[in-house]
Amino acid sequence: MTEFVLVTSIVLSAGSLAWVFFEAGLSDFGRWVLIFGVAWLVAQRVGWKWISSVGLVLAVLLAATGLWFGLTPGWMFAGAIFALAAWDLTDFRDRLRFVAVDDNARGMERRHLARISWLVLVGMALASITMVLQVKFTIEWGALLVVVILIGLGQLV
Repeated sequence: MTEFVLVTSIVLSAGSLAWVFFEAGLSDFGRWVLIFGVAWLVAQRVGWKWISSVGLVLAVLLAATGLWFGLTPGWMFAGAIFALAAWDLTDFRDRLRFVAVDDNARGMERRHLARISWLVLVGMALASITMVLQVKFTIEWGALLVVVILIGLGQLV
């Protein structure tokens, strides 16, 4: 189950970031984001765990760049949120390999996925609100984004 959610998170992260760049007419950015998304998926399949950290940093930088250019904040938030989820699930999947058989790995997986689902749900609710209200990114939205990320990271530890 973790593998499916991990792949879905990577696809949604790269897809939402690429979508907004294509929508803004920045096709080269969009193509490079899609290429990196495919490379991230291949790297996960091969077992390169470090690529998820690169993916998270790149997604946040691309989201910040998109916000700087005045692109739709909702799609930028979605790309960063799903990259954060993929980064966390990569680490969790790696930790699950060392769990003993009698430690109820399925229960641990279910609880972790429930926690990360709440984080993604709250983040996507904020992203949806920004898209519906057509909110422009301001320093207040930046502070809110930082708070949400810190709360999310605190919950994942």
